Amino acid sequence: MATNSKDYDFLQIEPHWQSFWEKTKAFKAENGSAKPKYYVLDMFPYPSGSGLHIGHPEGYTATDILARYKRAKGFNVLHPIGWDAFGLPAEQHAVKTGTHPAANTQNNIVNFRRQIKSLGFSYDWDREIDTTDPKYFRWTQWIFLQLFKKGLAYVDERPVWWCPELRTVLANEEIVDGKSEVGGFPVERRNLRQWVLRITAYAEQLIDGLKGVDWPDSTKRMQEAWIGRSEGAEVHFKLEDPKLGDLKIFTTRPDTLFGCTYMVVAPEHPLVPALTIPAQRDAVEAYRRKAASKSDLERTDLAKDKSGVFSGSYAINPVNGARLPVWIADYVLMGYGTGAIMAVPAHDERDWEFAQLYHLPTPRVIAAADGSDQLPYVGDGQVVNSPGYDGLSWPEAKKKITADLAAQGVAKGTINYKLRDWLFSRQRYWGEPFPIVWVSEAGYHVAKNLRKDLPSQPVSFAENGVTHHALPLPDTALPLVLPEVHSYLPSGNGESPLANETAWLEIWFNVTTGAAVPATQPQPTGDGWVRARRETNTMPQWAGSCWYYLRFLDPRNANAIASPEALKYWDVPDLYVGGAEHAVLHLLYARFWHKVLFDLDVVPQAEPFKKLFHQGIILGEDGVKMSKSRGNVVNPDDIIHAYGTDSLRLYLMFLGPLEAMKPWNTKGIEGVHRFLKKIWRECLTEEGTVNPRIIATGALSPDTEKLRHETIKKVGDDIEGLRFNTAISQMMILMNALQKETAVPLAAMLDLLRLLAPFAPHMAEELWERLGQNGSIMQAGWPAFDAGKLVASTITIVIQVNGKHRGDVTADVGASEAELVQLASANPKVAQHIAGKPIKRTIHVKGRLINLLV
Repeated sequence: MATNSKDYDFLQIEPHWQSFWEKTKAFKAENGSAKPKYYVLDMFPYPSGSGLHIGHPEGYTATDILARYKRAKGFNVLHPIGWDAFGLPAEQHAVKTGTHPAANTQNNIVNFRRQIKSLGFSYDWDREIDTTDPKYFRWTQWIFLQLFKKGLAYVDERPVWWCPELRTVLANEEIVDGKSEVGGFPVERRNLRQWVLRITAYAEQLIDGLKGVDWPDSTKRMQEAWIGRSEGAEVHFKLEDPKLGDLKIFTTRPDTLFGCTYMVVAPEHPLVPALTIPAQRDAVEAYRRKAASKSDLERTDLAKDKSGVFSGSYAINPVNGARLPVWIADYVLMGYGTGAIMAVPAHDERDWEFAQLYHLPTPRVIAAADGSDQLPYVGDGQVVNSPGYDGLSWPEAKKKITADLAAQGVAKGTINYKLRDWLFSRQRYWGEPFPIVWVSEAGYHVAKNLRKDLPSQPVSFAENGVTHHALPLPDTALPLVLPEVHSYLPSGNGESPLANETAWLEIWFNVTTGAAVPATQPQPTGDGWVRARRETNTMPQWAGSCWYYLRFLDPRNANAIASPEALKYWDVPDLYVGGAEHAVLHLLYARFWHKVLFDLDVVPQAEPFKKLFHQGIILGEDGVKMSKSRGNVVNPDDIIHAYGTDSLRLYLMFLGPLEAMKPWNTKGIEGVHRFLKKIWRECLTEEGTVNPRIIATGALSPDTEKLRHETIKKVGDDIEGLRFNTAISQMMILMNALQKETAVPLAAMLDLLRLLAPFAPHMAEELWERLGQNGSIMQAGWPAFDAGKLVASTITIVIQVNGKHRGDVTADVGASEAELVQLASANPKVAQHIAGKPIKRTIHVKGRLINLLV
């Protein structure tokens, strides 16, 4: 018992029960049980310095209610928590203050942990994980090595945002109107060596897997759109200068080839220098520099003004031999398709606008089904002005033209994806180090003779005429931890601060053991030592969050991600709850890693998340998304101090449907707080003793007894369906009915407390004990309803006379038509309308009404 006070003293009651749960390990999940299992997972938080705001606990409260309910129903429940703690904010804090990111991160975790524990969530804290813990990221690095060995990780020169003034790479969100957010300095595109993951190898599997998961349709559609599967043809346009070869394009509409009047290549296309004739060189270079300062979003914005520059070269249309000018325009991206397109202005809005600007031909090759002459026309229709194909529908022409060009060896049917390989590098300090060293040709030769786990094709890059080969650390050398650095500032040459740590960077490396000593020392004696340079890029924050749901299954396992037994027993989360802002990238990346692990027989299933639910956003009291800059952030600590955790939990769920966007209203919490105090007063007297209205034996009135069983059924059904607001409403209705009873049987009040326990667990525990019950309410199970008592013995029947409503009567459920006529005739309101008039006929709608025709 928390206190002998007569009052509902939540400031004493709630910490008492939180301490009790922690000491008794009340929420510990067992890896193996005769009970059915249930794994419910939250998207784990990033522990920011600002702590939780009132929107964070919404999803956590929902999953906690479900977890507590499932335990009461006899399930072995896994409900874990951890921290997604690598990333840019901690590093930025380090740059400003000189505080090590690890220290800042741990301070934030301590505060988040305190706040989350104060909310009474039933997490198994023995399974707590932290992505910055070497015991955790050892396995992140291990997974990367499996990707590397499988040929799914490679290095490539990729464009990044570079700020010459700040001497660093900037992320997209750090760019505003082509300038750095910090300082407002001009930025430019620059190619840097990056690690890339070959997610495109799993594009088809990522689409197919969506068919078997229980996810919101909107989320599935977003995933499909991001992957962007499209069927079409790869077509080769010969360039007029035969030394330049072909210009390869992908099109979903080969049926419009006769309407192609020009070609467009991206400014970054590798053929641009060769395509540009001397007279156009200055104009082309100026255009490329201007394009380099634009984001992909700016370049592909349909509303933006089109621009381009003529290269001076021509391509040949393979269907008719037409000479096509090759233009350079920034509305074409190198990252999608081949970086080149065939332009069909009569049937594409972007091509049309470009053709109008530069006075290029716009011949129609698809006749509109409705006879319209409007251009551009992008709908269905028959092919015209296409010799040999006129009159065909566009799908027929698409197949035939593709087949004819394939026979000539200049085209092939193919599938293209909008999805690009995953850029997996960050030029930052605070991230997982890559377990990779770079060695020379000679060094790699030594490794090949001593190691059998190297990929069939080495991952390499050339610099200043020297080839460097990537060599993975042996598994026994993991984890590779970050070194202490002299400065968290970028190196100035595009690399992370790690590039300045020479003693860590330049090493003698043992290819079999992974041992390393600074290269300033003499080369160690013995086999397998080679000169090496460590990788200075770090992994993105996505890395640790791609697989954390697996580590929760067996978080202290030093030999594997998780044991085969734990992986088989827990399977994957039965329910995954998190914000819709993670509907694309986090889910896509996690699914990719999971599918790779499945192919490697590490996990027993192909998809990581069976069922997914997105909670809505809690807005500020002003109806706008909460942010410190707007000053509308509500701190849960303040609400807990004023009203208690149980009131906060209840109100978050009572605001409206879980998936809806809802404004916070501090005054609104008063209602649920009064509801809890009402239950408290119904159970206890002002002196704190058991209310004499609660009797050991006895019965409720028939209506309230029926309502009691209806409530047990509805609250259970609503929790299963995540309809928490209506479950709370139903408990309020039952509470009001109990208050109207002369006395309340103890069993009925205990049932209400068991229903309340997942929602307001602290009060439920306290009242359970004060009402004389042994043990925790969590061991009491979920109340059962009697289905027989859900069926009413009487019903209300509407009485009509000549089709007009004249009154109602209460009758037994099985009353006959004759009995209903008798009851209706005796009703004073009905009798006045049938007095002296014989009843000619009756119309009886069973269970609803009877109509007397007079």
